[in-house]
Amino acid sequence: MKRLSIMLFACIAMIASAMQAFGAEKVSDKEILNKVKAYDAYTRDVRRHLHYYPEVGGKEVETARYLKQQLADIGEFEIHDVPGSTGFYAIFDTHRPGKTIGLRTDIDGLPVTESAVNGEGKPKPFVSKNQGFTQACGHDGHMAILLTTIRILYDLRARISGKYVFLFEEGEETNTGIRPMIAAIKDIHFDAIYGNHVASNVPSGLLYIKEGPIMAGMAMLSWQVFGKGGHASRPDLSVNPIYASTAILNSIAVAWNGQRDITKLVTLGITQFQAGETWNVIPDSVYIGGTLRFFDWDSGVRSVELIKKVATDVARAHDCTVRFGEKMAAQVQPVVNDEKLTAIARKSIETLYPGRLTADEGYNWYASETFALYSQLAPTLFTLVGVQNKELGTTAGHHTAAFDIDEDALQYGIGAMVRFATAL
Repeated sequence: MKRLSIMLFACIAMIASAMQAFGAEKVSDKEILNKVKAYDAYTRDVRRHLHYYPEVGGKEVETARYLKQQLADIGEFEIHDVPGSTGFYAIFDTHRPGKTIGLRTDIDGLPVTESAVNGEGKPKPFVSKNQGFTQACGHDGHMAILLTTIRILYDLRARISGKYVFLFEEGEETNTGIRPMIAAIKDIHFDAIYGNHVASNVPSGLLYIKEGPIMAGMAMLSWQVFGKGGHASRPDLSVNPIYASTAILNSIAVAWNGQRDITKLVTLGITQFQAGETWNVIPDSVYIGGTLRFFDWDSGVRSVELIKKVATDVARAHDCTVRFGEKMAAQVQPVVNDEKLTAIARKSIETLYPGRLTADEGYNWYASETFALYSQLAPTLFTLVGVQNKELGTTAGHHTAAFDIDEDALQYGIGAMVRFATAL
């Protein structure tokens, strides 16, 4: 009997040792919450530093240097620069069998001069020190979320398994960094790639996670209408492209309801109409630019073709011609959450933050995100982290000078990312 007890004890010990060796011991919600709280000051310090010193896409040299220094302070990572980009990725291998999970942040700011007051006219506690540039979309928050997540995962390294790839993407706002990043990591077999975005349309403390489309795709509109310039006193000797261009826009507005599937939402935003340089000369050409936003890729593609057809036909009726820009096409896909990953995330995060998850499609965001392209490599999940706090005044829209975030909301972005990374 004694020998049997000894053998049983030895077997239990071996099983426990094996479970620990392969990271099978589950990380509890309480541990994650305690870690998030312990690193709260660090999270805020990182966010504020990055907010003070923003850099625009393709020029994030100091930002990348700062991020790499933070990684060096945390521990040992295999860091790879992305060719042709200021972006980079870092690999954290637990050396235990498991999933390969990508966790992504964007690192660029915007060429916007920041206002000293927020959306409710209240003074901001932190304002960019790089004149003419700011983090007016919240990427400073994204970087802070990822760095704190990395710290927590590194603390838990003896109890987690698999491989983590941390993606620091250049130029999300300008679309300059995503394709070099995709090319650099295409040979890594990812089981999932996770990202998030602070959202000024979502109340602070809420996490918006739903399957299917969550952010819009984008098409760029860019074309010129060519006529024949001349003196304004003899319009009969000219072919005025301004009349043709206004007719094109009016015809597109009519076609939008009559020649499209109106059950598939596509927003049309004309933002540029550039013609002429003086009051008494009919110009040779007019430039028109803008964007489309959509949640269904095929509808976006068809809408671009519809605009091209209308512009060409109407221009011809006015004895004008049209030349479309090289980038006039559907360029960025909608961000679409994988069904299985969404179920895993919602189940695991709901226990971490009861009552803070929402799937209300009213929070769907019409902005576009290069994160959508990671779906070429693996199933993806994207979370919107609410930062709208009327009491603090963080109500201004993204890309505006008054934009600001509620730093208290960052904890939920961190917890959600850590929980997903350890639950998959």
